Amino acid sequence: MQIFTAAFLAILFLQSGIDKIIDHRGNLEWLKGHFANSPLAGVVPVLLTTLTLLELAAGALSAIGCLMLIVSRETTIAFYGAVSSAVALIALFFGQRMAKDYAGAAVLVPYFLLTLVAIYLLAQ
Repeated sequence: MQIFTAAFLAILFLQSGIDKIIDHRGNLEWLKGHFANSPLAGVVPVLLTTLTLLELAAGALSAIGCLMLIVSRETTIAFYGAVSSAVALIALFFGQRMAKDYAGAAVLVPYFLLTLVAIYLLAQ
């Protein structure tokens, strides 16, 4: 279960972070519209950069941690990947709530629950 949760988080956050780099302009324009009527409207570029770094860190730590689990059963890096994933998901959830996108915020709940399970499993 440790390997599967680490692999899942690695795929989730590496894909998302890399997409934010590859299509930075498209993501920025979409987010500007998404947050246009929220208190976060003026800081969208900074938030996008911060979120991209959070997602890449969570994905990279989870991927390296997954490999470490396979090779040596060492959980430390995967644990930090899961904790970073939780931080990224909290940031995403906060943004969705601030934008009053309650359906978008609700979609994040299963990911967050999986991340909490990962933290629990990797802390053992």
